[in-house]
Amino acid sequence: MTSPPLTHIPLAERLRPKTLGEVVGQQHLLGEGMALRLAFESGQPHSCIFWGPPGTGKTTIARLMADAFDAQFITISAVLGGVKDIREAVEKAQLAQQQGLRTLVFVDEVHRFNKSQQDAFLPHVESGLFTFIGATTENPSFEVNSALLSRAAVYMLQALTADDLKQIVALAQSHHALPAIEDIAVERLVAYADGDARRLLNTLEILAVSALQEKRSEITDVWLLKVLGERMRRYDKGGEQFYDTISALHKSVRGSDPDASLYWFMRMLDGGADPKYMARRLIRMASEDIGLADPRALRLALDAAEVYERLGTPEGELALAECVVYLAIAPKSNAVYKAFNEVKAFIKQDGTRPVPMHLRNAPTKLMKELDYGKGYRYAHDEAGGFAAGERYLPDGMTDPGFYRPVERGLEIKIAEKMRSLKQRNDQAR
Repeated sequence: MTSPPLTHIPLAERLRPKTLGEVVGQQHLLGEGMALRLAFESGQPHSCIFWGPPGTGKTTIARLMADAFDAQFITISAVLGGVKDIREAVEKAQLAQQQGLRTLVFVDEVHRFNKSQQDAFLPHVESGLFTFIGATTENPSFEVNSALLSRAAVYMLQALTADDLKQIVALAQSHHALPAIEDIAVERLVAYADGDARRLLNTLEILAVSALQEKRSEITDVWLLKVLGERMRRYDKGGEQFYDTISALHKSVRGSDPDASLYWFMRMLDGGADPKYMARRLIRMASEDIGLADPRALRLALDAAEVYERLGTPEGELALAECVVYLAIAPKSNAVYKAFNEVKAFIKQDGTRPVPMHLRNAPTKLMKELDYGKGYRYAHDEAGGFAAGERYLPDGMTDPGFYRPVERGLEIKIAEKMRSLKQRNDQAR
């Protein structure tokens, strides 16, 4: 490090992109020919909402948009602000309009504003007094009024990739903001940042100040852990401990132990795991380990994920915990999971069998003349809604028996139904 850092200016501010080309990540929106870049190049600003995780560039892109359109940039925090701030923004926009200037009003965490506060923007957005830009980490379908949502384009930002974050570390070094860093320390920092550029930059700033005080020429992994403490040591997303812990949770749910399941679930949260990631894993468990033994499990997992989307942390985590307990005590079946894998493997090694003529669609006269669909029996017209003896597999293919329900939960009744239908088929054939 050749010179001391400018501690009076935060590192995140010093490295903030000055042009669209300097933005790290979000190339699905900002790359050549992509939607948001085209909006910049059009010369015509439009109201929009940036939806994405923290630290993905929502504020930065809004500022660049104001610069691109030579507009006055007004920021309102929905956490700290209210109607008074909206009124002041309107007054500033009116003064700018009188001088022939545009105004862009940026509302950070817009989902924190209530309905009446969001409604206060509507007449001014419609009149063109200012361009409205909202930023939110929550699903705007739930958190933003439909009237405001209908007047704004929604752009979904993505968490930064590991390569994106490494690029930011290299950028900080190129600005002489911190000394050399061991590769393993960079990997740990990137894992800890978890796609959040702001978290990474704040962490780098702590390290830079500490390194300067101790006159260190290199940031090692050992020293990094010493400076940042136990939380950094525990949180190892993408590493062995992370996957060991999620494995323990999955196996505890599969083993029907609600206490162990809750323990490992909270270990994941305490270690810094993203609750949205946890919600996705619970949905997977409901499909893989419970399946049709209790179809309500999948619905409950989806509901828990939606509750977390609406409430966030910490309130939404309770719904996820409720789901963990339900999945643990639910009857277990991997019959569908096994059948799915067996069918996939069978199709990979089997030839492409033609669809039997009686099962083919016949939308044209020629197809009917070629006997497409001939002899098909409409199950609803048969006794009990079942065409006993009819075959639905390709010709010459024996019944593979992929799906074998277990004698647990709802699959007990499913197995009984399948045995009954098989008996009717055997009698009719």
